[in-house]
Amino acid sequence: MTVPYFYEPTLAAQTSTHLLSEETSKHCIQVLRMKQGDRMDLTNGHGILFEATITVAHKKNASVQIESQKFIERSQQHIVLGISLLKNATRLEWLFEKATEMGIHTIVPLICERTIHERFKMDRMQNILQSAMIQSQQTWLPILTMPIDFENFFTIHKASQQLIAHCEPTDKTNIKELIPGNDCILLIGPEGDFSPHEIEKAKMHNYEAIHLGPTRLRTETAGIFALSVLKKI
Repeated sequence: MTVPYFYEPTLAAQTSTHLLSEETSKHCIQVLRMKQGDRMDLTNGHGILFEATITVAHKKNASVQIESQKFIERSQQHIVLGISLLKNATRLEWLFEKATEMGIHTIVPLICERTIHERFKMDRMQNILQSAMIQSQQTWLPILTMPIDFENFFTIHKASQQLIAHCEPTDKTNIKELIPGNDCILLIGPEGDFSPHEIEKAKMHNYEAIHLGPTRLRTETAGIFALSVLKKI
């Protein structure tokens, strides 16, 4: 039987006992019917896996004894995904979930010239990342930034491998011909694509133009496909 796994962001290293959050307490005691003596795994999202045992089975204030802890190194490959916001928030949520499952390091939502979007709900998006991290049994929570204008991205984020996917008929490298680096930025535009000005701006900052195949992909599909090619196993 799989041991239940929970995210506890306040759990610090070298802790011997821990009071679970109300949300985790309710889920493990009320929903999963866990009781005193039952085992669970916890992570703080910063690389530590804690093995714990329930000492107080309370639906709002459950407590655990930390039996052991293990620090898991983060992947040496750091991929930053800069991707346009979408009008359909559900599709963006799906992208964030799958990118987290694949071990993305950082997600930067972009506001481009052709971006059409509704209000960005940071709390909801963070919850999606947390759930995906737990579902995929990881100990590192991806970094999610607030949306920024495309023009401001280049002053904040830099990498040894910088890629921009677009649909303009210019010389581009097939993504499958690339050798993925350990320090990579991938830019994916809105459904209307990056504007010629934005593509030129990226080129000025030494971004390599890439194409993702013969068909035109939706933004969220392009993001996941590109990540699957660039991600080292």
